[in-house]
Amino acid sequence: MFIDRDGNGPLYQQLTRAIKKLVVSGDLAYGSKLLNTRDLAVELGVSRNTLRAAFDQLVAEGVIETRVGSGTFVAYAGLAHAKKPTLRAVRPQSRFSARVRKIKNFAIVNMHKGLRYNLQYGEPIHDLAAVDSWRRALSHAAMHTKLNYPGSQGLLSLRQSLCEYLLRRRGIATTPEHILIVTGTQQALSLTANVLINEDDCVALEDPFYFGAHHVFTGCGARVRFVPVDEDGIDCSALRAESAKLIFVTPAHQFPAGAVMSISRRDELLRLAVASGSWIFEDDYDSEFRYDAKPIPALKAMDSQDRVIYAGTFSKVMFPSMRLGYMVLPAALLNDFVFAKRLMDFGNPSIEQAAMARLIVNGDFDRHLRKVLRIVRERREALIEGINRVGRGHFEIRGTRAGMHLIGWMPKMTHVQCSELIALASARGLGLHPVQPHFNKRPAIPGLLFGYAGLSKTEIVSAMSLLDSCLSTMFD
Repeated sequence: MFIDRDGNGPLYQQLTRAIKKLVVSGDLAYGSKLLNTRDLAVELGVSRNTLRAAFDQLVAEGVIETRVGSGTFVAYAGLAHAKKPTLRAVRPQSRFSARVRKIKNFAIVNMHKGLRYNLQYGEPIHDLAAVDSWRRALSHAAMHTKLNYPGSQGLLSLRQSLCEYLLRRRGIATTPEHILIVTGTQQALSLTANVLINEDDCVALEDPFYFGAHHVFTGCGARVRFVPVDEDGIDCSALRAESAKLIFVTPAHQFPAGAVMSISRRDELLRLAVASGSWIFEDDYDSEFRYDAKPIPALKAMDSQDRVIYAGTFSKVMFPSMRLGYMVLPAALLNDFVFAKRLMDFGNPSIEQAAMARLIVNGDFDRHLRKVLRIVRERREALIEGINRVGRGHFEIRGTRAGMHLIGWMPKMTHVQCSELIALASARGLGLHPVQPHFNKRPAIPGLLFGYAGLSKTEIVSAMSLLDSCLSTMFD
């Protein structure tokens, strides 16, 4: 504790005034516990008797109180509204800051927070069994993990377990030396921007697009070029007009349109990247969730020329608060990425990495994945059935073959009516989300992006009843 003594009078009185000043100003908040007199006296460099005299005076004035067996606490509320430094507008202090200030759509991810039924994409699946497995794995890791700084590239045991997992699940044959552990897809994107992109370099982005990627590339000063997506994935013919330094794609389940990139389109994209000298960033964000067939191998699995930067995450399968993901990197870029990661944060926490490696090795992760896939499939079916039942012919459902979301296009509605429906639903406790903000140019017809992983099957049925009442109000 820093106490500024004024030098006037006996030392205990100086301490009394200084502590009282901290309490009154709100710097020592009501209910805060103070150090015991022995430790605080050592910290302040005074005798214990002097400090006790100050405490006795503060107790008498009602500023602090002593609770037997618990300690000494602040008993005075101080200023209800302590004066805060005034925020002054200043010009952007860097070109990066200037670009970031222009990003306007951060708030869309917080739409309808607090509503009872929020059909937002990306909400976590609440599985208490997974939380319990994670707790046990963390406890074991805490007892058996070295406490020094972790390696910047990531814990070897996690990178080794990921090699087996990626070969089995995504068809990617790699080695621990080519894997980099990151906090998630967003850090993978930031590292890629740092390593590859200079201001004014061209980056090709799928249209419709993922906000997180667009924000990163806009922030680094790239020229973002939007490339349309069809039912086979990104339109390679549109890519040929101008070579891009980096091409961002979501082949397993295009976000948000839902297209699964065909094998022929994947081959075409890889050949184009080699011919143009482009790098490809493959965001494999929800490839574990596929419902109509065996999962298609990752684009990286077809990458014979080592042009693909692959990024995966545990956020969708486990929970976002883990902040744990991974990259499979081209050999030519590996050292650059590892050094960039070291400069950014020195490396991910070792204990969490060790815990995740344990879950993969002992089979708990695969068991959890099978359970989650069954749950999400049931929720998807409940949503599709509900939309078809209550939609009154207003919705054309697309993007249902994989993932944790789908799009309901509304060819019979105008964009104004779509906005009115969203507002009406929100007033009744139902969060609906427009797909239009994910397009560079507004699509001809409106649509809703339905996320279904974060609500139970029963909640989805109730949400569809609310949707029915909203449509009834607007069109009956």
